[in-house]
Amino acid sequence: MASAVCVLLGETVKGVLHFDQQGDAVNVKGEVTGLTPGDHGFHVHEFGDYTNGCMSAGPHFNPTAVEHGGPTDEVRHVGDLGNIVANESGVATVDIEDCLLSLSGVNGIIGRTVVVHADPDDFGKGGHELSKVTGNAGARVHADPDDLGRGGHEQSKITGNAGARVACGIIGIGK
Repeated sequence: MASAVCVLLGETVKGVLHFDQQGDAVNVKGEVTGLTPGDHGFHVHEFGDYTNGCMSAGPHFNPTAVEHGGPTDEVRHVGDLGNIVANESGVATVDIEDCLLSLSGVNGIIGRTVVVHADPDDFGKGGHELSKVTGNAGARVHADPDDLGRGGHEQSKITGNAGARVACGIIGIGK
């Protein structure tokens, strides 16, 4: 079994994620603290670069050059993992199984960056100009949930309209 780890750091947001691959599926498990209650866009971004904070991570990891979507959509970026949900204490428990992610090869995520956004990801359906690119999930850490490209916002098909980037961390090889 291949494994990887990611330590997320932001001004107030922190977390640790573990990635384990058995067969085609990658399991992502961990905890993120310091969030506002509710949904937050959660993506793997293209670059493992911190030279300008989370903004240096670049766009969502998208080796097939397709539109942004939700984690269960047929068409989506490899890095589109949807939203994590923070409880009233600002803690999100992450438990995701994904068959597009890989720890090696074309869809390999080691050396790339996980970004938590301030807003929800709209899954590319929000109608915002960024929805089909980022889910319009907002700045990094994104303060808003990812609308998974479904929210009608101009950023919906690009970003999921998920807002600012609130925390990020580079995915490294695990034990």
